Amino acid sequence: MRRFNFYIDDANLIRQGADPTDTDFIEKEIRRFLSSERRRNMIIGERYHEGKHDILHRKREMIGANGDLEEVKNLPNNRIVDNQYKKMVDQKVNYFLGKPFKVQTDNEQYAEILNDIFNRRFLRLLKNVGENSFNCGMGWMFLYYDENGEFTFRRFKPYEVIAGWGDDEHTRLDYAIRIYEVVDNAARGERIVQKVEVYHADGLSRFIFDGARLKPDPDYPPVEPYFTVNDEGYNWNRMPLIPFKYNSKEIPLILNVKSLQDGLNTILSNFQNNMEEDSRNTILIIVNYDGENLGEFRKNLATFGAVKTRSVDGVKGGVESLQIEVNAANYQAIIKIFKDAIMENAMGFDAKDDKLSRAANQMNIQSMYTDIDIDTNRMEIEYQASFEDLLYFVNLHLVNVGMGDFEGEEVEIIFNRDMMMNEGDIISNIKASVGIISEETLIANHPWVINPQIELKRLDDERQAAKKEAKNMQYGGAFGADNNGLVTKDPQTPVNGGD
Repeated sequence: MRRFNFYIDDANLIRQGADPTDTDFIEKEIRRFLSSERRRNMIIGERYHEGKHDILHRKREMIGANGDLEEVKNLPNNRIVDNQYKKMVDQKVNYFLGKPFKVQTDNEQYAEILNDIFNRRFLRLLKNVGENSFNCGMGWMFLYYDENGEFTFRRFKPYEVIAGWGDDEHTRLDYAIRIYEVVDNAARGERIVQKVEVYHADGLSRFIFDGARLKPDPDYPPVEPYFTVNDEGYNWNRMPLIPFKYNSKEIPLILNVKSLQDGLNTILSNFQNNMEEDSRNTILIIVNYDGENLGEFRKNLATFGAVKTRSVDGVKGGVESLQIEVNAANYQAIIKIFKDAIMENAMGFDAKDDKLSRAANQMNIQSMYTDIDIDTNRMEIEYQASFEDLLYFVNLHLVNVGMGDFEGEEVEIIFNRDMMMNEGDIISNIKASVGIISEETLIANHPWVINPQIELKRLDDERQAAKKEAKNMQYGGAFGADNNGLVTKDPQTPVNGGD
């Protein structure tokens, strides 16, 4: 069995001679991964994007008689989530991957094939992978042939994948372990089963994990090839699992803003608590209360809106108050500070920026997008590298099915960012650049063009049709033409002759 050298990220060392098909090794890797901080951060990112924030588990506490914090259950305990993190993730995903990307190559046949492969279904998958990249630091795409023999793509959840890197830069994947849960409808009812898939150079191995030990999955052979042709198994030369990273260090976006998001949720929850604590907005000064204890006093006050007092030694009973003011303006100021800080640290943009109301020219628009552009440029470098790996498998597939050998063909993936734009300014700049740069570049940058190759072909067809029409008009003007478009030597004489 082939053995690998691979990079252990948490230990920051390279371990020699590890066998990714050895069950003891796989068990250790699984236990290490399940308890790792990296996986914990991935789950937090996904959880916060879904709106499941820490504030939802908050308790109201106060200092007790012994000086320790104790939970107080008779006070309002609002748990408000203002999910600015989700807003930032969705904004950045749609900015980068919201529009179809463009495939640019000089080979028209290759471009047409790639556009068929990278269809709308693929674009939807890529957008979901991008969401994983922000929430977890990276997303994963698996390439395979389905049961119908169709070359297709699948997304793996990042917190299910253990990557066995072959270098400390995380550019070469030697193997991967995937651990995930399935529902087994056994005879005695449903139960959760942990399945394990190990992707290595010799194929795919499947196991069942009981929490401590691995055992082979009885429904599959010990090792199966990645795909089969005419009952003969084949493997790829590389791991058919491609990482799509948010950044080179694979740091999730949530780590930049979690404390700010928690602070925003806390401020909003505290504000609503204070608004609901009617009896707590006032400190009550009680004189000669005609009752036994404060608990009874508050019950009577809440139930009847009144309490009984008495006179003692000539001192009249009564209830006075010291009012505590809840200043909403202070809360509004702090809330704005938190929201602005979340946007700054997430490197997003404010679509309601005052610049747009004053002058929505292209310079102001681009200024608003500065931060998100910087962050997206970094992410695009990672995605371009991932597409190089993806095209490697696509080219092999095209050879496998006899659609052509396009190895070595130059192809560029152009991501079409969803930026608000002043189309008039852009079109004017394109017109001013005619004759300076190529027509293909001008068309590729036009805001109305989706597919440059198709647009170039349409433009060429229109020009050819115009030339043909001009030639026919010139020819007809010289020799004449009847109502059926038949050219005659003498405009006065029909083609078929006459008396």
